[in-house]
Amino acid sequence: MVPGKTTLPMMPLGRGARRKNSQLPRRSRRQPAETGRRFLDLRSGEVDIKHPKVRHETVLPVRAPNLTMQYPQVQINHHYARLWTGHDFYPQFPSFATCSKELKECSGHVFVDSVPEFCLPETELIDLSTVDVILISNYHCMMALPYITEHTGFTGTVYATEPTVQIGRLLMEELVNFIERVPKAQSASLWKNKDIQRLLPSPLKDAVEVSTWRRCYTMQEVNSALSKIQLVGYSQKIELFGAVQVTPLSSGYALGSSNWIIQSHYEKVSYVSGSSLLTTHPQPMDQTSLKNSDVLVLTGLTQIPTANPDGMVGEFCSNLALTVRNGGNVLVPCYPSGVIYDLLECLYQYIDSAGLSSIPFYFISPVANSSLEFSQIFAEWLCHNKQSKVYLPEPPFPHAELIQTNKLKHYPSIHGDFSNDFRQPCVVFTGHPSLRFGDVVHFMELWGKSSLNTVIFTEPDFSYLEALAPYQPLAMKCIYCPIDTRLNFIQVSKLLKEVQPLHVVCPEQYTQPPPAQSHRMDLMIDCQPPPMSYRRAEVLALPFKRRYEKIEIMPELADSLVPMEIKPGISLATVSAVLHTKDNKHVLQPPPRPAQPTSGKKRKRVSDDVPDCQVLKPLLSGSIPVEQFVQTLEKHGFSDIKVEDTAKGHIVLLQEAETLIQIEEDSTHIICDNDEMLRVRLRDLVLKFLQKF
Repeated sequence: MVPGKTTLPMMPLGRGARRKNSQLPRRSRRQPAETGRRFLDLRSGEVDIKHPKVRHETVLPVRAPNLTMQYPQVQINHHYARLWTGHDFYPQFPSFATCSKELKECSGHVFVDSVPEFCLPETELIDLSTVDVILISNYHCMMALPYITEHTGFTGTVYATEPTVQIGRLLMEELVNFIERVPKAQSASLWKNKDIQRLLPSPLKDAVEVSTWRRCYTMQEVNSALSKIQLVGYSQKIELFGAVQVTPLSSGYALGSSNWIIQSHYEKVSYVSGSSLLTTHPQPMDQTSLKNSDVLVLTGLTQIPTANPDGMVGEFCSNLALTVRNGGNVLVPCYPSGVIYDLLECLYQYIDSAGLSSIPFYFISPVANSSLEFSQIFAEWLCHNKQSKVYLPEPPFPHAELIQTNKLKHYPSIHGDFSNDFRQPCVVFTGHPSLRFGDVVHFMELWGKSSLNTVIFTEPDFSYLEALAPYQPLAMKCIYCPIDTRLNFIQVSKLLKEVQPLHVVCPEQYTQPPPAQSHRMDLMIDCQPPPMSYRRAEVLALPFKRRYEKIEIMPELADSLVPMEIKPGISLATVSAVLHTKDNKHVLQPPPRPAQPTSGKKRKRVSDDVPDCQVLKPLLSGSIPVEQFVQTLEKHGFSDIKVEDTAKGHIVLLQEAETLIQIEEDSTHIICDNDEMLRVRLRDLVLKFLQKF
């Protein structure tokens, strides 16, 4: 098992987990043979070829790994909160009497029968108490934040945009609600014994740090974690202890999603994750601000680079229409925010032409109402077309009209009003996309026995084969239309040519084709110079060094400077000042005036201890032309002058005065025996050829 990923959550046995037949779900005739059975998983620094015969893992609901960047006196954590839940694995496992009650077989798979548990973000390489800042890129990347803020020594600051925080709250609230709605008394822990775990089949035996897995957090912990977040806006510069500035930029992927610029006065690092160049509902990606980066850290690319999102949306609509025309129901497992907004907009334009105006659409989630409202409120975070509708005024999203015309209805759960309004055939959007908890479990049980019904998977985070495993045998059709709008490799190549960073840093798997498709050279990052790659748990030194610091000069000190031009276009001035440093900011202040002597004895305060500013000798610049210098010596009565060339300059020998003058590029030495008046006289002649400042 690879950290940064999650396996499917444990099936709450009792519904959908009693069947023993290993029959695979039937595939729609309209579905391409390879679309649902093989696709790329490019996330968290790993590349897997997903295939029914190969064990694979899915994410809940995570997009990329944690990356921690350390500057002098500040650590920044690009927080991608990982959640691992439960396991399913293939049969032929040993029968252990000690944990037989924890392992349940179902249709050729074996599940851990327990409350879902989550793996905390890895902390082997870093002490979270030393982290100063966490930057959150989008609302999918903050799901483990309560574990960090409430159960570690982290005392720093978390930065995120307002839509990220508000929609992230909805995702966590829905997760907590789903887990608490169906509590289980049983908790599986015996299988975690190392002596037992190593004998279990994969992926259980490969699971790491299973002893650290924890149950889901509570809403109290969620609220406490979110209260520690400081809201920021796009292009807002946040000063971090005077050492660096961080700036969020629109990444174009989701409402409020951000890329981050981390820069000092002379260095610039761009962190690009979960970005999209496609035209959807969020603000478009800000590419211009990424230019002139010393280092660009790239992660969070699409998991399905060979699938066109527009084509997948078309497949989604056509399969949905085909099902309801035949009298069947359509189930869409989804998150309560994100792609569902675009799907509802596409359906709004499609249902009349497809003759679906009489078909009801249901959106069922504990946070359904809040999600739909938030999408209309955050107008300034939307693309330009949707922003302009607000000033007409019109709702940015057409699902507002669907709600007004009763074509779309939303409910907090399947109980209550939904039971009275429910009619078939219909289309239901509900969670959780893993099919392991939430109201989706009820509809899988209700509609799974009829071939007229269809379940359409649109979230790329989960393998539909593993998701459906506990429900076999399954008569309903399964359509796999993963919609992932994040950057693919072709788009990345164009982006890198546009912004031209000096160095690119990315996971190792992005720098080579997938092992099962070694001929697909287009499924890797191609840039010059070649990207620097990293592996899991690897510490990588970024290829630049901080060589300069910015120093400010107080106005009164600047007024006292008298620059002198030493060559055309270049002027210099000497500065006598006190360097004051605080919070990594450096300021030159005027030197203190000499203290006036006092007759009485007065004890000096600590604050009066200022450094003594000594009178400095003037600095000299320029060069001494030897021929003109010899002529000057002759005019002042010196004779018998001999000049010799050396490797470093010249030697002027005054034989009569027994004096030697060494003229070099950066120094001049006058050597004479016990004749101070002669030395001073020669010094004054040398100074005539030099500038003082």
